[in-house]
Amino acid sequence: MPKPETPLLTADIIIELADRPGRPIVLIERRYPPLGWAIPGGFVDLGERIEAAAVREALEETALPVRLCVLLGLYSDPARDPRGHTVSAVYVAEATGEPRAQDDARHLAVFAPDALPEPLAFDHAQILGDYQRYRETGRITPLWSPMTLDGA
Repeated sequence: MPKPETPLLTADIIIELADRPGRPIVLIERRYPPLGWAIPGGFVDLGERIEAAAVREALEETALPVRLCVLLGLYSDPARDPRGHTVSAVYVAEATGEPRAQDDARHLAVFAPDALPEPLAFDHAQILGDYQRYRETGRITPLWSPMTLDGA
């Protein structure tokens, strides 16, 4: 049986620094194209749980051990990554300590969620907007409804 083609799976982590006032978030500046500022994350390895990939990617890119708090959502627009179709599970996590740019991160910085850098890579502006709404309301915003699924 031929192997079916499916989207690649990624895990992204919005890391809140719980030991700093206002709980700022950690973003990385990507070392490789597509360039720009991004939520830390990366591809899920074969045989790996998505949650484990999120924790691993956070540590690899920021040197921070994280505690996953909530699944913000799944992002699956076929055009979200110019390298090909990916689906990302995006988690909100918390950490303490001093983050350091590692692995695929050229630079790393800490930002207030309402003062983000540009440009943001991929669909991370949309994801961070959803995160801001989550922080304001305490609720996950539905990403779609039957009325919008067909593009109407």
